[in-house]
Amino acid sequence: MIKITLPDGTIKEFATNSTPMDVAKSISEGFARNVISANFNETTVETSTPLTTDGSLILYTFNDDGGKKAFWHSSAHVLAEAILSFHPNAKLTIGPAIDNGFYYDIDLGNEVISDKDFKQIETKFLEIARGKHEFSLRSVSKDEALELYKKENNPYKVELIENLTDGEITFCDHSNFTDLCRGGHIPNTGIIKAIKIMSVAGAYWRGDEKNNQLTRVYGISFPKQKLLTEYLELLEEAKKRDHRKLGKELELFTFSSKVGQGLPLWLPKGAALRSRLQDFLKVAQKKAGYQEVMTPHIGQKELYVTSGHYEKYGEDSFQAIRTPKMDEEFLLKPMNCPHHCEIYNFKPYSYKDLPVRFAEFGTVYRYEQSGELHGLTRVRGFTQDDAHIFCTPEQLDQEFKEVIDLVLYVFGSLGFEDFTAQVSIRDMEKLDKYIGDAETWEIAEKAIISAATDKGLDFVIEEGEAAFYGPKLDFMVKDALGRKWQLGTIQVDYNLPKRFDLTYKGADNKLHRPVMIHRAPFGSMERFIAVLLENTGGNFPLWLTPDQVILLPISDKYQKYSEKVLESLENSEIRALVDNRSEKTGRKIRDAEVNKIPFMVIVGEKEEKDGTVSVRKHGEGDLGTFTIKEFISLIKTEESKTLKKF
Repeated sequence: MIKITLPDGTIKEFATNSTPMDVAKSISEGFARNVISANFNETTVETSTPLTTDGSLILYTFNDDGGKKAFWHSSAHVLAEAILSFHPNAKLTIGPAIDNGFYYDIDLGNEVISDKDFKQIETKFLEIARGKHEFSLRSVSKDEALELYKKENNPYKVELIENLTDGEITFCDHSNFTDLCRGGHIPNTGIIKAIKIMSVAGAYWRGDEKNNQLTRVYGISFPKQKLLTEYLELLEEAKKRDHRKLGKELELFTFSSKVGQGLPLWLPKGAALRSRLQDFLKVAQKKAGYQEVMTPHIGQKELYVTSGHYEKYGEDSFQAIRTPKMDEEFLLKPMNCPHHCEIYNFKPYSYKDLPVRFAEFGTVYRYEQSGELHGLTRVRGFTQDDAHIFCTPEQLDQEFKEVIDLVLYVFGSLGFEDFTAQVSIRDMEKLDKYIGDAETWEIAEKAIISAATDKGLDFVIEEGEAAFYGPKLDFMVKDALGRKWQLGTIQVDYNLPKRFDLTYKGADNKLHRPVMIHRAPFGSMERFIAVLLENTGGNFPLWLTPDQVILLPISDKYQKYSEKVLESLENSEIRALVDNRSEKTGRKIRDAEVNKIPFMVIVGEKEEKDGTVSVRKHGEGDLGTFTIKEFISLIKTEESKTLKKF
């Protein structure tokens, strides 16, 4: 017998070689019908995998992230089989699940797949799915695997297999289809009831533009047609909320091919929006004891060699800037932290001076391939709301928790409620990706987990997502499409203080090494504003929106009174403007609605005579007539509802 521990702590005994599906059926037959995948001792397994030891078991339905991953990975296999039926000479590479669906990268040779082919691929996909073919995982030897793919003349699979160890290679079979695969599948193809090919794109093998370009086919599938219909409706709504579309309509930002790809240009309204966000955070930071600093946009190459950034990212970043002076090289700043380390080194510190908190809205530059650029979410130049806290080891826990409070304050004030916390730790199988010793890494990882637990955060642990210098707590926010974006981040770093020889004098009169906390509640201004745009649909909180009020005089006769109202609003620090166009009032109202201006103030003969204003609210309609003083009070009350105090 073996003991199986369920997520709620329940321990059940089962016969050796029982499967996750056996466990599911012991809970309830109805529940078992919805179970499509499982996780045993932190490893994804099939529902038919024999369990031979004691362990912890999680059973997944499609409603779970683990279930979706298995469902969409299995769907990628079916997609590959469907495509091969039309392109038998195509060479398969990889087909993973992604946040929303899956893709398969395929070398089609001289053949192509376009949107005209989507329907027939979908039809073939569903024909295969209806066969209810079981997904079966089997181990094969390295020689056997190589022989198969060399026979098929598939260099991509051969390359993958050559990097694997004999004994860890598995194939997945379903129907008459076989693919190299690690596992994690649903029981059979019949569970897949709906499929949509979303798009086709080019992708370089292993993401390297020096390699062959492949055809990447994106798809998404569901266990019910209703779920696909709902998803496509959500997709249409998301298109309306696309930050690139809204950014243009609301005149917030633009891009120029002459300036360069991935380098946003902020228009006046967008620049004002950024400034308000920065001022909002500066107020909170000042209360929390941060000191503002400024650093240049470039630094000597040696600075980033010292920090380790050049070793890790140098080849994939912008290349060195050479000056007329021999052997003098500079880099566009990829990170603010090395500069802040040098600011700390400006003078000696005692333990009584710590913690020291330096904050900067610092612009950094990182080279992204053109195919990876996407509006404001993936750019080559962006501004981080960066800060670095230098503290004693004893202060680390409290400082980290206070940064969590700051991030939650920012999210709460801007309406980000759908987010998860992610503790990002090392990949223990790829330790060469990181700098520093194992002992300090373990201390840092435990410190983050302890602080997140004490603050009551609902967090997950993701192996391999740490920064190269330390583990971190990332805040993953969902956008209008359900995609996760990493915005806020807090990182614990024992390594850069050592590399830059940072010290403070302790109570024992000896020199000690401070701990460094990296933090950015917004993450980057560009990505944060992009997600904020899509999350709000451009209907920003009143305290943040570029124009809060638009005055609509019904004719030129009331221009003077409009200017008087405008002056009163501006004196109360309310952002307002007057629509002086020779248009009908109805047209002005419609335009104000399109521009998502929160309040419209109609000014005519009656309002001028009574010293009042008639007010409409965006998306709601008429609110009635107010005195100017009453209207100002209304605006201030609305502002205070969303702008919380830190």
